[in-house]
Formats: sequence, structure tokens, C-alpha cells
Amino acid sequence: METERRTKPRRRRGRFLLLALVVALAAGIRLTWPRSGLWGMALFTQLRYGIETARSPVDYDGDGLDDYADFMLAARAYVRSNPVYDSEYYADGYPPAGRGVCTDVIWRALAAAGYDLKALLDRDIAAHPSLYPLPNGEPDPNIDFRRVVNLDVFFGRFCQRLTVDTARTDQWQPGDIVVYEGHVAVVSDRRNAQGRPWVIHHTGHGAFEEDALDYKRIIGHYRWLLT
Repeated sequence: METERRTKPRRRRGRFLLLALVVALAAGIRLTWPRSGLWGMALFTQLRYGIETARSPVDYDGDGLDDYADFMLAARAYVRSNPVYDSEYYADGYPPAGRGVCTDVIWRALAAAGYDLKALLDRDIAAHPSLYPLPNGEPDPNIDFRRVVNLDVFFGRFCQRLTVDTARTDQWQPGDIVVYEGHVAVVSDRRNAQGRPWVIHHTGHGAFEEDALDYKRIIGHYRWLLT
């Protein structure tokens, strides 16, 4: 009898701990899955709304995917790797793998298609420094390509400038680049129930593909044209 009395409380504790573990796991999944379009959220593609997907005429790296698809898929793969938010200055310019900020999503996405955004931007800044809001008026190749304000100038000069009206849902295409006040993102091929596209970005709270086109005030919307 004594052994039986001792065993029952242990079984109850074991069941309680198991239940607590299941609840905690479910809560964790519930918090993270909405960012990926799971857990029953409304998640649609462009076909549902009769929106034709814009395809780049260029496949710069020759991998069988057009540039815009390359940008989007690379950005998605990067945020799914759960990178650490890291705004440190690095002497060679590039943060370590798995670390970065919003702008690092952009150069990594372009790199997957074969483009060296840092080299392109550094070259234009060197040729036209007065066009860029450089601290002290001096270029710094180690950080210039990671500054949102510089990317906005560069994209405005060399990319197709598009509407910033989020109600014009057909004008927002996978692989487009959205510049906000102090932030930047890549447009996803996923859309919400109203047809508005999701974005792929890295914030101070984490890296996500989510329904957040209105994350901040949009100051620029661009489509890559360089080859």
C-alpha cells in the first residue's frame, strides 16, 4: 500500500509536466507560425486574384530562375534561417553568416541572383558622392551598402520606380524592393485575404515573411533593372 501511495503522486506529477510541456509547445508554435502563413491564416497567391506575376527578362546567374524569383526565394531562405539581428560595423563590410539587419536581406537576395550590390553602390557613390547622404560627406565602403538611405538613392537612380499606394495590389510583385523610413524589405509572392502582398524582412524583433506591407511609412517601391 505504501508503494502504491508513493507511485500515484509521481504519476500525477508526470502527467502534469507532460501536459504543461504540450501547452508550452503549442503556445510557441502559435506565436511563430502566423509569421509563416500557417495555423489556418488566410494565405493566398497571386493566381487567386488574377494578378499576373512579373518575370524579369534576365536570369543573370543562369540558374533557370529569373532575377525577381531569385531575389524573393533567397530572401525567404535567409529569414527562415533565423538570423541574429546585428547592426555592428564590420571592417570588411559584410556581417558574418547568419547575422545582419534589414539591409543585409537585400544584398544577400541580390547576391543569390549573381549581383554584387556592394560593388555597384560603392562605384556609384565614388562617382557621385554628392547624391548620397554620407556622414561627414565621406564614403565608407564598409557600411554604405548597409544604410537604408543609400539604398533608396541607388534604387531610385537605377531601378524602376513604382507606386507606393498599397491599395494597387497588382502593382506589388514578388522580388520588388520596398523602402520604408529606416527600413527595407523584399515583396513576397504570398498575399493576404485582401490581395495585399506580404513582405520578407529582418526587424529588431526577428526575421519574418509576414503580412506587414504597412510596417512603416513607405518612401520607395522599386523593381530591379540592372544587368
